[in-house]
Amino acid sequence: MNPDTLQSLLQAIAIGEVSPEQGLEKLKYFSFESVDEFAKIDHHRYLRTGFPEVIWGPGKTPEQIAQIMLTMACHSSLVMATRIEPTVAKQLKNQVPNLIYYPVARICALKTSEIPSTALGVIGVLTAGTADLPVAEETAITAQLCGFEVRRLWDVGVAGIHRLLSHRKLINQADVLIVVAGMEGALPSVVAGMVDCPVIGVPTSVGYGASFGGVSPLLTMLNSCAAGIGVVNIDNGFGAAILAGQILRTANRLIHK
Repeated sequence: MNPDTLQSLLQAIAIGEVSPEQGLEKLKYFSFESVDEFAKIDHHRYLRTGFPEVIWGPGKTPEQIAQIMLTMACHSSLVMATRIEPTVAKQLKNQVPNLIYYPVARICALKTSEIPSTALGVIGVLTAGTADLPVAEETAITAQLCGFEVRRLWDVGVAGIHRLLSHRKLINQADVLIVVAGMEGALPSVVAGMVDCPVIGVPTSVGYGASFGGVSPLLTMLNSCAAGIGVVNIDNGFGAAILAGQILRTANRLIHK
């Protein structure tokens, strides 16, 4: 953030040229912070979107990830890095104090203060099979770190539909459902036909050759005959969690208008 620009804005607010509300809008789009020459951190993304910037791990060295996390921690109560493999996490722990690693979700998190619960609703996360757990846990951990209440239901795919039907009460308690499935990807359609809340389908790359690395379940979900399903990209558990959070926040904002 440029101190001169900030000072000019604050001065304009102080003398009445800019209203506090206009000042807040301008602050939402203030400058970024560079980390050496390899990253530019958007500290004000939380003001604009309600969620802080999150680090994508693949393609970055452990040293780069560590530098970015430490810089972000000076301005944010939560710093997250996704798709962090165990060997990288081990190196990061030597460089970033108090780092938390969630091995199944492959998420590293650094909390500089306690994250308050949003109390905006319940996000339910379901998987078709156990092999979908890494993507599902990425979803669940992301939502929890953002302050949302999460309830998990694993291995309830259509090959044994009675497993899903025996948990109707839990499913009906959710305000948004995220359904993670590979193979043929049929589970979101089944779930959407049972509930009155939004359903987010997450196709995974789990499956035999004809699943084409997740393209087959992706197409199944996109072609669902059940209404009310939104679909994110293959293996994008993080994106599903953010979308669910935005749905709950928007609903809460409309209620309190």
